Amino acid sequence: MFNIAVAGHVCADLTPKLPLGIGMTPGHLYDVGPLTINPGGCIVNVGRVLHALDASPRLAGMVGDDDLGRAVVRDIAGTGLDTSEIRVSDGSGTSYSIVIEPAGMNRSFWHHTGANGEFDGTGVDLAGIDLLHVGYPSLVPGLLTDDGAPLVALMQRARREGVTTSLDLAVVDQTSPIGQLDWHGILARTLPEVDVFSPSLDDLTSALETGPVSTKEGLLALADEMIEAGAGIVMLSAGEDGLLVRVASAERLAAGGRVLESLSDAWAGSTSWAPARDIAQVVTTNGAGDSASAGLLYGIASGLGPEQAAGTATLVASQWIQGLPIAAGGAGRN
Repeated sequence: MFNIAVAGHVCADLTPKLPLGIGMTPGHLYDVGPLTINPGGCIVNVGRVLHALDASPRLAGMVGDDDLGRAVVRDIAGTGLDTSEIRVSDGSGTSYSIVIEPAGMNRSFWHHTGANGEFDGTGVDLAGIDLLHVGYPSLVPGLLTDDGAPLVALMQRARREGVTTSLDLAVVDQTSPIGQLDWHGILARTLPEVDVFSPSLDDLTSALETGPVSTKEGLLALADEMIEAGAGIVMLSAGEDGLLVRVASAERLAAGGRVLESLSDAWAGSTSWAPARDIAQVVTTNGAGDSASAGLLYGIASGLGPEQAAGTATLVASQWIQGLPIAAGGAGRN
């Protein structure tokens, strides 16, 4: 198995147990359930899935010098993940998300950026790493200064060292300062350095302000646009509508670092559609996209074909959503 690093967004997830139909009327008191506090964010979610699939990565991110940050690092380390590259900021508090997830419904977030604003990727140690996954630059403003120059620099540095690069997005709030950035320009500069690109449809359309995409033809056209911009493999996840994996030419994959170069003939030019799995019960949708990205990366690093890797992504995501154990043997059966 190749050695993997996951860098970028990390936070504490504060999740109150909310009944269906909870209100927000000023002056009212609403009875809610207990609060859970867990480490969250892209590097934690992807890291947990890869660890469960016996491909445990090294994590790189930044927390604050506060009780919340110490709890986040302690709890991540308690899962067996390598936290040696999670650095501590002296000037910012730890990032946190309040997860608003009423029973049986999709989640929304109240988010504080915190120390993620200082993470610029320059301290990411790539020694011995074969695959680098970077998550949620829209929530890691330190990667987006100078029109995304730190993000591009990190990806370029990785590719110079023969590392296969991977990028995932988060939904971009167009009313925020991050939403006012030139995302078309940022992606145009970044995607030629990205070998695997795995945003959700909502993530990508919110960044590009393209409006809703509701057909397979529209999804395919959007994936092709990302391929034309320079990405090697594009996975677009569309929730209940499953996901699409679209792949560039053999020549592009051969330039995709140590992980992709051996897959170029089997993957080149392919298109894979993977339907969403049946869900018996929804425990959480928080982190579902990250789990799909981790499933795809596991499939790629394991040398699976494109259809099997896409199926692994949907299977792992369904296990995550239902709160089921994720195991390498289960993920290999599609």
